[in-house]
Amino acid sequence: MLWLRLFLPFAGGYFLSYLYRTANAVIGPVLSSELALGAGSLGLLTSAYFLSFAAAQLPLGIVLDRFGARRVEAALLLIAAVGATAFALGNSIGDLAFARGLIGLGVSACLMAAFKAFALWFPRDRQASLTGWIMSSGGLGSLAASVPLEAALQHTGWREIFLVLAGMTLAVAIWLFVSVPERAASGEPESLAAQWAGVREVFGSAHFWRYAPLGLTLTGGFLAVQTLWSVSWLMHVNGHTRASAAEHLAGMSVAMLVGYVLIGVLATRLARRGFTPVILLAGGLGLSLLTLALIVSEACPQTRLLWAAYGAFSSVGPLAFSQTAAGFPVALSGRASTAFNLMVFGGAFAAQWAIGVLIDVLVAQGQNAAAAHRQAFQILLALQFLAYAWFLIAGRRCRSQ
Repeated sequence: MLWLRLFLPFAGGYFLSYLYRTANAVIGPVLSSELALGAGSLGLLTSAYFLSFAAAQLPLGIVLDRFGARRVEAALLLIAAVGATAFALGNSIGDLAFARGLIGLGVSACLMAAFKAFALWFPRDRQASLTGWIMSSGGLGSLAASVPLEAALQHTGWREIFLVLAGMTLAVAIWLFVSVPERAASGEPESLAAQWAGVREVFGSAHFWRYAPLGLTLTGGFLAVQTLWSVSWLMHVNGHTRASAAEHLAGMSVAMLVGYVLIGVLATRLARRGFTPVILLAGGLGLSLLTLALIVSEACPQTRLLWAAYGAFSSVGPLAFSQTAAGFPVALSGRASTAFNLMVFGGAFAAQWAIGVLIDVLVAQGQNAAAAHRQAFQILLALQFLAYAWFLIAGRRCRSQ
């Protein structure tokens, strides 16, 4: 069946991508203890994934549009397998940061390649539902990087875990290359100059810049929090143990997964009844901002409920990918999606590193870790509110024209 031949291998790749992305939230305290890392160093180490991931996005859009999803993602997953092996063998922060950068490069196509394949093989009215289903596989990867990873750390070391992940990544690369069909491009391939002209067209579009700040601050900021600083916040501000913080992360991941599944099941039907993906995106992100504000203000003691709600409402964020791409021809879909992904992972890198640096600076000035975390999160929240307001204002401008 075409749907399964296309979907399952890409789902396997995105599962691993999200597992790699989130793993440091749980193993971060172990790495900090073993390598004597401060918050800034841990943030830089973890965000190396996001830096290489973001740097790959613009050329990735070109090669996806030129060579196709199957060949590009399968080749890059081989790099991820090498990176996971190098991470398992690393002995210094430089070794680990370089290896994590390789992992980020290697999984940089996992979601974008899936979107490219879906755009080629399925009609536009199914894109929102397909987005929900592929994000569900990422939700499973995030869940695997919480309580299951914490349980694995009780029985083995993080090095052995990454060697297993390297083997799994190699297996998925082979599976994807063998299983996924490739639709031949019609006509002559574009010249490199024409492809870069397409990139410039994307970045010159008002439609793109309506969504880009959302990717930079909300989706990117959520990734920075989820994949590292959530556990740190829960331990330093709320006083939870690492195991309890991992349980919170698991609850957030389960809630995200439920949100992704609901999008996959209901998005197409809701759109036919007037609840378009843009409406779902605006409503969900607004609620995610409110939830993060409650977390930061510590106004509600129900931390498990709040973090689960934050994950659930944030699950609408990936709808911005399909909505961004929908404003461009199919031939530009890969470049439009990767341009937006550049915003997302550039924002994740900046937020993850900056939060760590700011915490270190504030602690050095005499604040305790809890107060430093609060100030860093307040700044992130303010930037997210500004981006959300711009999204709403730009939408009204588009409707009035």
